[in-house]
Amino acid sequence: MRFLARLLAVLAAAMLAAQPVAAQSVLRDAETEQFLDEISEPLIEAAGLEPANVDIILVNDPSINAFVAGGQAVYIHSGLIEAADSAGEVQGVIAHELGHITGGHIIRYSEGIGTASKISLLSVLAGIGAALAGAGEAAAGIMALGQQAAMGKFLAFTRTQEASADLAGAEYLSEAGISGRGSLTFFGKLLNREFRYGYSQSDEAGFYRTHPLSGDRIRTLTEVYEKDPAWDAPRNAAQQARFERVKAKLTGYIAKPNETLRDYPETTNTIPALYARAYAYHKNARVDRALETADALLAKDPEDPYFLELKGQVLLESGRPTEALDPLRRATTLTNSQPLIASMLGHALIATEDRVNFEEAEKVLRAAVGRDRYNPFAWYQLGVVYAERGDMPRARLASAEQQVMSGQYGLAMRSAQFAEAALPHGSPDWLRAQDIGMQARALLERQCEMEKGRNCDGRR
Repeated sequence: MRFLARLLAVLAAAMLAAQPVAAQSVLRDAETEQFLDEISEPLIEAAGLEPANVDIILVNDPSINAFVAGGQAVYIHSGLIEAADSAGEVQGVIAHELGHITGGHIIRYSEGIGTASKISLLSVLAGIGAALAGAGEAAAGIMALGQQAAMGKFLAFTRTQEASADLAGAEYLSEAGISGRGSLTFFGKLLNREFRYGYSQSDEAGFYRTHPLSGDRIRTLTEVYEKDPAWDAPRNAAQQARFERVKAKLTGYIAKPNETLRDYPETTNTIPALYARAYAYHKNARVDRALETADALLAKDPEDPYFLELKGQVLLESGRPTEALDPLRRATTLTNSQPLIASMLGHALIATEDRVNFEEAEKVLRAAVGRDRYNPFAWYQLGVVYAERGDMPRARLASAEQQVMSGQYGLAMRSAQFAEAALPHGSPDWLRAQDIGMQARALLERQCEMEKGRNCDGRR
């Protein structure tokens, strides 16, 4: 039954690919999100989709991967950003994933799995028939061949989808006027990685893969890209500079400080190097060095909102919230109240413990959640403001918003019920409390089904 075990492992991997974020954390950063939205917008439009309806989400995972998981969302692992050397490489990956979305491939996984399951079931039935007739060895052979056929059918299905997404991605890059050189370069990195880890490129090895062989993909796409009018399109220098900033920032945030300081030594004073070192110093609690580096960035561009955000973050997280207010206010103004930056300003205002600042905190936090409801930290801070003011119904409503996004469905349901009972009947906040209560109950019941032994009130 070795073939059956391997098939089940592949199917399990496919199922996990549909819900990977549950076990991983989403990384949110205003500058990074703005960059990813900018480089993906022409590709999304080329795919016939609305940019406002497609999310590009960064996941904290060191592996070199990207995926779609239903709906119109592309998930990119932090490891992929770290492995890439250009914005064009990331665009090539995004274009490929958009090909999965437009091809409806996540929805069609059930089609491939269904076909494989039917073949597997038929082979088992045939094997049982042979066993009943007394041909035991023949029965085992029939079932083994059937499982191999089932696995081959499913893997062939996924390889076809990957090849289709490759060609769709090439089409979107061409339509957007973006050269496929970055896409080929990234595939080359994947091929080199396979060689380094000893992955065979033989046809036999290709049978057991969910993706076509990297060498075959490169050959196919090279023929497509070299004929494309966009092949010799120049690299967007501004986008490349911003990519290098975002990559350095990500490294400084994720990597160990000593690794960051090794890769971005103090002898280098480019913007990416200063960015990375500022985060490394901050993580090492070297506050003076972190602030000195943030000031060096601001000396290069005093009106860069993300440099101001960095300085405000260092001051706030170092216990100096009053000093953080000025850079964070300026950053909020320069980004037209970008929700993530505005929520940090709200946090700083509350952290001063000066009641005079609470009215401003409520204003900026309400604006933040009004533009980005999926910000649990902003909801938590808003709840603190309401509680301080004695408005417990809205404090509990804000808590319910935060709790449902944090997976605390039992608490969210009870917070929403408290808010609904105390808020004016029929008001917008009362209706929202009802909605959150029903959402939390539905999610809790789903959790009950998946985790036997959990009561639907959220207790064991």
